[in-house]
Amino acid sequence: MASAKSIHIARVYDDPKETTGARLLVDRTWPRGVKKTNLDHDAWIRDVAPSTGLRKWFGHDPKKWAEFRKRYLAELKDNQDAVSQCMEWCRKGAVTLLFAATDREHNQAVVLREYLASHKKSASP
Repeated sequence: MASAKSIHIARVYDDPKETTGARLLVDRTWPRGVKKTNLDHDAWIRDVAPSTGLRKWFGHDPKKWAEFRKRYLAELKDNQDAVSQCMEWCRKGAVTLLFAATDREHNQAVVLREYLASHKKSASP
């Protein structure tokens, strides 16, 4: 089972040398101010990100965090194709989930890491 220790999170603006494993961009939209040729990443799994409606509703408001987390977990449960893409990377080794939000504690990568770590065992061969 992949643990949260083997699934890391980092901002896209962080130094890539400070990250571990495959670097997966998990935002639905490309990060502002970053050229596609300049982002050191292994895959962009945009479909695993929260829906546009959920993302806009949340607006990175920490007061909405608990409800956002609940809604996003429900979206992940119903989005197994995109989750499976992330799981494939997790089975290969450590991964770093990349996000653009400024809030390091209240963003989709935090929830996604939790989801992947808790579901990895059931998806293992």
